[in-house]
Amino acid sequence: MAVGGGSLFGGNPSDNLATGAGAPTTEAVDSQREAVYEELAEEFALVDRLGNLVKRVAALVKPSVIHIEARKLERSRGRSEAFDEAGAGVAIRLAGQTWILTNRHVIAGAEPAEISIQTSDGRKCNPLQVFADPSTDVAVMRVDIPIAVAKIGDSSSAEIGDFVIAIGSPFGLSHSVTFGILSARGRRDLSLGSERIDLQDFFQTDAAINPGNSGGPLINLRGELIAINTAIASSGGGSEGIGFAIPIDMAVRVAEELICHGKLRRGYLGVTLDPEFSPAEAMRLLGSPNGALVKDVRAGSPADLAHIRRGDVIIEFDGEPVESDDHLVTRVGLAPIDREVPLVISRNGQKYRTALVVTPMP
Repeated sequence: MAVGGGSLFGGNPSDNLATGAGAPTTEAVDSQREAVYEELAEEFALVDRLGNLVKRVAALVKPSVIHIEARKLERSRGRSEAFDEAGAGVAIRLAGQTWILTNRHVIAGAEPAEISIQTSDGRKCNPLQVFADPSTDVAVMRVDIPIAVAKIGDSSSAEIGDFVIAIGSPFGLSHSVTFGILSARGRRDLSLGSERIDLQDFFQTDAAINPGNSGGPLINLRGELIAINTAIASSGGGSEGIGFAIPIDMAVRVAEELICHGKLRRGYLGVTLDPEFSPAEAMRLLGSPNGALVKDVRAGSPADLAHIRRGDVIIEFDGEPVESDDHLVTRVGLAPIDREVPLVISRNGQKYRTALVVTPMP
């Protein structure tokens, strides 16, 4: 009997009744059920292909994923207590050497001898060199043991809705794999723990991220590294489907600076921006919700030499639209040093093009 006027197999309820003969026979019901099972099998084949792809990508990348344990000291009320913090990292090739890319907060406060690196096949070592940048929460560690390196992707081409895989050590469970999508791009001005990350341009993902996933890779279904998992938004300390990751273009840019110069040389414009300049105000002035309003220009700075003035709205930097003051700060901070960069500004309702040479922050 159909419940609520519907049919178990779709169509008209009367289709399930033998003409003039009451309820369908057992053979007829079994035949219809078998037909539905065959339809499900055909549809499952498509889903199964995706599942097999996830398995292949995870198996390909896992040898490049590193479990990290850092021995740290916590000082409180004149007493010190040692504890281990677990995280993850991913091996990449930079400057002709193998480096482990991770988050600074995973290893901050630990000496190289107190940082244990464990590969997927159980080998352990300590890093030979460690460099870290607090403004981006990026760190790199050089190792001298053979490790398969991950293929670096192009995070600028990642799109919202793309399937992604996260691999890490949630709650110390090394090389755990989760699956989800890229939920958003360009998340900025986030409060992430006690230490502020100045340069933010996070991806957001619903792939399960938990404590211990920090520093591990976010991978696309081509097996390419597109981001480094960094933080979660959570009321209870566990995954709630809102994780944040540093795009790999940004992470590699910082890593290269750390390897070549020992620190990130942050770019400098020499302007003070108005954080109260809202999208609504930008829309009223410019007809667009984007832009960063200049409150002040330091004399002799790159912005001053480029004839940028108080009240100007910077709407493009290096060919990319400026979404907000936070976006511009990040773009300038990561811009190549000593390179001329084009800008577009709006002044009194008119657009002007100019250019400046990005210099290191004094």
